[in-house]
Amino acid sequence: MTLISWRDRFNLSRLAIQNAWLTVCCWIAIATIGLIAFGSLKYALFPDITFPVVVINATLATETVDRQAPEASTPEATESLLTTPIEDQLSRIDGLNRSSSSTLAGRTVITLEFRVGTSLADTAIAVEEAVEAAALPTEASYEVIPLNLNEAAVVSYALLSDSRSLGELTDLAAVEILPVLESVPGVLRVDLLGEDLTRVKFDTQTALAVQVIKQANANTLEVVEQVDTAVQALRQDLPQVQLALAATQAEYIQAATQATVSSLVGAIAIAVLVIFAFLRSWRATLITALAIPLSLLGTCIVMAYYGFNLETITLLALALVIGIVVDDAIVELENIIRHIELGESPRQAALAATEEIGLTVSASTLTIAAVFLPVAFMGGTVGQFFKPFGLTVSAAVLVSLLVARTLSPVLAVYWLKPRPSGQNEQPENELQDSGLQASQPSVSDSWLERAYSRLLAWSLAHRWSVVGIAITSFIAGIAIIPLIPQGFIPQLDRGEFYLNYTVELPSSPAATSSQIPAELGQLGDNLPGALDNPSIDPREEDPREDSRRDPRRDPREQLLQQTLLAADALEDAIFQLPEVESALTTVGDRGQPNQGRIYVKLAGDRTRDTATVQSQLRADLPEQGNVTTSVEDIQFVDTGGEKPLQVALLGDDLAELNESAIAVQTEVATRPGFADVRRSGETNTADNIVEINHQNGQRVAFISANLDEGRALGDATDQVVEIAQSIIPESVSTGLSGDSARIGEVLGSFGRTLALAIVCMLTVLLLPFGRLLEPAVVGLTLPLSVVGAMLALLVTQSDFGLVSVLGLLFLLGLLDKNALLIMDYANQLRRAGMQRTQAIIKTGQVRLRPILMTTASTVLGMIPIALGLGAGSELRQPLAVAIIGGLLTSTLLSLIVVPVLYSLLEDGWKKVGRKA
Repeated sequence: MTLISWRDRFNLSRLAIQNAWLTVCCWIAIATIGLIAFGSLKYALFPDITFPVVVINATLATETVDRQAPEASTPEATESLLTTPIEDQLSRIDGLNRSSSSTLAGRTVITLEFRVGTSLADTAIAVEEAVEAAALPTEASYEVIPLNLNEAAVVSYALLSDSRSLGELTDLAAVEILPVLESVPGVLRVDLLGEDLTRVKFDTQTALAVQVIKQANANTLEVVEQVDTAVQALRQDLPQVQLALAATQAEYIQAATQATVSSLVGAIAIAVLVIFAFLRSWRATLITALAIPLSLLGTCIVMAYYGFNLETITLLALALVIGIVVDDAIVELENIIRHIELGESPRQAALAATEEIGLTVSASTLTIAAVFLPVAFMGGTVGQFFKPFGLTVSAAVLVSLLVARTLSPVLAVYWLKPRPSGQNEQPENELQDSGLQASQPSVSDSWLERAYSRLLAWSLAHRWSVVGIAITSFIAGIAIIPLIPQGFIPQLDRGEFYLNYTVELPSSPAATSSQIPAELGQLGDNLPGALDNPSIDPREEDPREDSRRDPRRDPREQLLQQTLLAADALEDAIFQLPEVESALTTVGDRGQPNQGRIYVKLAGDRTRDTATVQSQLRADLPEQGNVTTSVEDIQFVDTGGEKPLQVALLGDDLAELNESAIAVQTEVATRPGFADVRRSGETNTADNIVEINHQNGQRVAFISANLDEGRALGDATDQVVEIAQSIIPESVSTGLSGDSARIGEVLGSFGRTLALAIVCMLTVLLLPFGRLLEPAVVGLTLPLSVVGAMLALLVTQSDFGLVSVLGLLFLLGLLDKNALLIMDYANQLRRAGMQRTQAIIKTGQVRLRPILMTTASTVLGMIPIALGLGAGSELRQPLAVAIIGGLLTSTLLSLIVVPVLYSLLEDGWKKVGRKA
């Protein structure tokens, strides 16, 4: 297959120009269908991801253990009788990614995480069969609980009244409120908190909490909107009670999507202004700008087909591709205008220019699709998360290619004006006959083009010096990486957070322990702290009397009252902060009367960010006394309650493992930048093991912590691992867990995807050019973006993590487009008879303007995103920063390095050919 035949294959423009009205009608139809598809898309925060999780709750009957096997009342015995046999069977199940377990005396809880896409129903059956096959004691019982993490609470209300008692509110909610809310489409169930042992307060007033759980496949915004409509009706029907909004996911989703849409609109506006600044023609600007809405509408059709939402990831993809979707139209139209300036009619110019540039435009755009399609088919959770991104970008660039190759030339034929006759008539020569018109300088020949020509001539005369500069730049970019904060996924400031707290209870005399009801003893199995013997005054307890008949003498109620006092103290401290808008306190939730949680919502016009408020609370709350607090940052992805940093210590000897965990926790807590440093099994002491944890069947102790603002996850993880390795004995090893482990897994997956993307891109380039020279030049110039991207991340102190790696991937497609524009036109000039050096310099003059236009439109269009404005900016900003920095340096370097490598490699090819 020859080069000319490939060029003819990609010349869709000739067919479109010959059938102009059909072309226009087709795009009108696409735009109409796109508008319909856009209307069907739903708003969400993140893509829908399925996390198959199964929990096993296994217990030994207390009375049987005490009578027949008293030694089984220890965690070590329970581990041997329950945990290990079950885990041995579970390890044989296909698709199991990770297992973790927590073993207490007489009870074990095992959590299983399976590969994304695994059927939850089938997995639950397989787990049930595996547990049945385990050799368990006859007195053991178990429960298999499949969990769908997409079935989440999306909105909560506080139900309170000045005239009705808590019991009356409970009856009212059960009869008139819960049935109405449960009938709302998309609602799975409605939970009522605040009855029995649970106590709820809303802004210090006793209340009930009405928590709405959505179905796994329901849209959050739609459910919240319909629930709000139902609540408005209930407020009118029940004027004697208040249904106050306590917590909702909808506000942040709306704010984040609106901020991304604003960045998208800003990028479009800037791109149009850049085009007009270069072309100085409203007609040409309009033709080019039309590529933006048409490309976006065409992309909406693909998004609707795959069932994607308008969420942070897809909207970010659309905002980022604005510069790319207009690229093809810019290059096509700029070339048509150049031909018109050389005296051709608009029709002649459109035919000649599109044939001249068609192969370059098509090949470069197809390489961008080749880069992002592998992202769409990555495996695991991250693959599901970024599948919409990869397919959205690929669809957008492919649709933009069709716009540039069909509609733009047609509109140029009818909208652009021909050059007045008699001006700058072209002499006849071979190059003009070829359609290249290389003998006449462009009207836009400026001081910048002349300066670039001189620089290009010098570079071609000093090729190895240029190569040395390029290599030095790449090495500098790599050297900068250790100086950049190493992160995973930026945490999002939602203006809200949860404060978890527990009350430390003193041990009671052993003589009173027998007076505690059996229910309380079982309840205490779940509780942290010294709960084996909760404090009860023996003078108030009669073992012959059922204490549950009198709440004032119920030990559970005593614990609850103590925790309520702690909640009051914490609320008082929290409401001292002017940024706090409301607080919802829950005490005794899920049968844990000594634990509580406060949901704190900051005012919408807060002057300080959430991290600042949390830091102040960390400093103030310890003064409350007898209360252990943990300020938990809002997580980007729900990791099952794990803190952002989690390091695992693995070993067989329980005592040695526990001592190592205590030593590491103590040392890490003294280091700056770490907050809420915890270890699993906090109740374990050197002489008493209360809890045993496993990870993938091995004994483990976790050291976990939140990170202060400005502390990157990767850097903190490295420091904790270094501390641990300097303390722990040889029999204990370190590992990573939580987000700390995921960062390595995800970056490794992206590394493989990056390599595959490069292979796909170079393969696509090899097909039209038919030789290795051009793909080799592109491959060697790809690292040029590293130095700018790394320098930009360093200057802005943005994390080098998953999002910035995605930005580097984005740069691959942008960089190869510039290289192809230069090499393809130089090849055409040389085939028309021009000497290589002269052809390269002439190519630089001709291609400088479109390269600068596309770079300026992309870079300036990224500025609204890079400024980090609006909700969710923590996710968008590092991506834009990496792209801006990488694109600036790669464009400047590629304008010099690409021609130099092009000539060097060709000379090398010739020498090898002569020797062969």
